[in-house]
Parts: sequence; C-alpha cells; structure tokens
Amino acid sequence: MERTQPRAVRNREAPLQVTLALATLLASLGTSIANIALPTLADAFSAPFSQVQAVVVVYLVTLTISAVIAGRLGDRYGLKPMLVTGLSVFTVASLLCAVAPNLPLLIGARAIQGGGAAFLMTLALALMRQTASEARVGRAMGLLGTVSALGTALGPALGGLLIPVMGWRSIFWVQVPLALLALVLTLTTLPADTGKKMAPSIGLWSSVNWTLASNLLTNIVVAAVMMTTLVIGPFFLGISLGLTPTQVGFVMAVGPVISIFSGVPSGRLVDAWGSGRMLLVSLGLLAIGALLLAFLPTAIGVTGYVLSLIALTPGYQLFQSANNTAALRDVTNDWRGMVSGLLGLSRNIGLITGASLMGAVFTFGVGSDPLEHATASEIASGMQLTFLLAGGMMLVAFGMTFGHHNFTKRLRSPS
Repeated sequence: MERTQPRAVRNREAPLQVTLALATLLASLGTSIANIALPTLADAFSAPFSQVQAVVVVYLVTLTISAVIAGRLGDRYGLKPMLVTGLSVFTVASLLCAVAPNLPLLIGARAIQGGGAAFLMTLALALMRQTASEARVGRAMGLLGTVSALGTALGPALGGLLIPVMGWRSIFWVQVPLALLALVLTLTTLPADTGKKMAPSIGLWSSVNWTLASNLLTNIVVAAVMMTTLVIGPFFLGISLGLTPTQVGFVMAVGPVISIFSGVPSGRLVDAWGSGRMLLVSLGLLAIGALLLAFLPTAIGVTGYVLSLIALTPGYQLFQSANNTAALRDVTNDWRGMVSGLLGLSRNIGLITGASLMGAVFTFGVGSDPLEHATASEIASGMQLTFLLAGGMMLVAFGMTFGHHNFTKRLRSPS
C-alpha cells in the first residue's frame, strides 16, 4: 500500500501540473517572442525603434503592475475562476495583437496581454502550491522554473522560424491555440473552487511574520543579478571577446538551456533537504557564479564565461524552487494568491533594477559612452566591477538568510 500511494498521488497531480505548466509557459513565451520581431515591426509600421520597443516594454509593465492584483482577486473569488479569466483575456489579447492594423493598437493589445499574463504566472504558482502534495512541493516549483526558462528560450527561436515565412503576425497567431488549449485544460483538469472567498480577517503580515519580507527582498537581489548577465553579456562577448552576433547568441543560450534541465532536479533537492538549507546552497552558488564572472571570462575567454554560467544558473533554479517553497510554506489558502503575486512583483522589480542600476554601474566601470565605442579592455573593466558588486550582493544576501535561518530555527526549537 505504501508503494502504490505515491504513484496514485503522482497520477492525480500530473494533469494538474501539465495545465499549470502550460499557463506559465504561455506567459514567459509572451515575454520573449516579441523581442525578435522589433526590427520587422519597425519596418512594417515605418516607426523608429524607440516606438516599436513599447511592444515589449508595455507587456512587462502591465505584467508587473497586475501581478499583486491578480493574486488578490484569486484569493477573493477563487484561484481557478481567476485563472480562467486570465486565460480568456490572454487569448483575446493575442488575437487582437495578430490583427492589429497599426502600432498604437498593437501596443494597446500587448498591454492587455501582459495583464492576462500576470494572472497566468501568479495563479499558476498559487495553484501549484495548493494542489501539490507536501512531499513534492519543491518538484512542483522546479517544474514551473523549468517551463518558465523554456518559454524564455523558445520565444526568440520560434519567432525566428515564423517571421521569415509567415510575417510578424504569426508570432501572435501561434499563441491563440496554445492559450485555448490551456483554457480547456484548466476547465477540465483543475478541481472546482469551493466558492467565492471573502477577504480573510487576519492580516497577511500577522500570518507569516517577517519571513516573507526576507524572501521577497532576496528575490529582488537575485533577479537583479540574473538580469545583469543578460544586459552585460552581449557587450562583453561581442566587443571584448570579438564574437559574431551568431556566436554571442549561442553562448547566451547556455544559461536558458541549463535552466531547462536543472529546474526539476532542483525541486527534488528542496523536497529531500528542505527549503531553508537549499536556499543557503543556492545563494552560495550564485555568489560563486557572480564572482567567477568577474574574473574567469577576462582570464580565459568564452570558456570562463560558460564555466561561470554552469555555477550561476543552477544556483538560480535552486533558489527559485527553494525561495518559492519557503515563501508559500506557512501561508494559508486565503493568502496564497497574494503572496504569489508579491513574489512575481519582487522578481520583476529585481529585473528592472538589474537592467537599470546594474547597467549604470557597468557604464561607469567602462568609462566610455556610447558603449559601442568602448575598447575591449574598457568593457572588461566594466564587467569586473559590475560582477564584483553582484558577488558582494549575493554574499550579503547569504549572510542575511543564514542569520534569519538560524534565528527561525532557535524560535521553533523547544526551550
């Protein structure tokens, strides 16, 4: 009986997890697939790059703004009904993007699509935690990390195949049947909510104390460091190492590929060893990876860059599984949507911070503006300064988490 029960649990959870993984995949695919179409859109609408860039930016902005709102609505009216609503909005918005006759309407449709994507990402996370058995929460979180990385990596590749053959509208048409499939699966596989939920009487912070604040702050710092690699990597690889754009693309793809294959194993480690312990391990790996990026690539070139990513990227996937599990561990069902929204919000704040503030540190380290005119040695100097700072940030996050972890253990241990 003990041997058949886990298999029965897995068989019951599998369709639910596939559905929620598809919802997460759609949201991340919507984030990345439009990037590769920007030159085509500039030509199609005879618009400058600064205007067509809004097609990408407005999606991220509405996704960020709507994350907490989506979570709160899910807590109040039910996670499944609000996920169905989000998928419906995402489907209609994808259709509107595909038929948009001009750039302003395309940007407006993308804003709506980003709002729908916020429901997909936030409520899929909350539902994954709610439906996964306690022994498999880490693996469930790791699966979401895997499909999120897969969507991010798949977007440019899929767009690159579709646009030359079918035009820019095809990148939005392809999302319509995928969204409809996710909608059907959500309606048929997810269990029905018990009904509308009124706002809980107990406050969120009273429910989870300040543990959640630590998870959210660390989430911001880690996301900022990961975005730094995406912003600085192309400059270093292209200017300092002299790689061609195609070669830069292949090297930059190493991180997403590692993420795809390390997500579920990371979740297994969290289930086996606990989220607190794995959170410390992940931050240690992130610190090592960031510090390696400060020295190895300038010393041994592309090999050093790839070796640094081999330490950094699994650390990030392990962090996602451990941090999401820890943040949602002691949260009641009435607040899981809200906390999932806060996790998404903190991650997006970190991404924006990495792109802006860490990018400014890089520019300062290079000492030349515009960056395209900088020498190889100047780019290398900026790279070292930025990732020394990133490594220091990770060490501080490790120290804070270690102290909080020990403090929590003392509180929970019998006196």
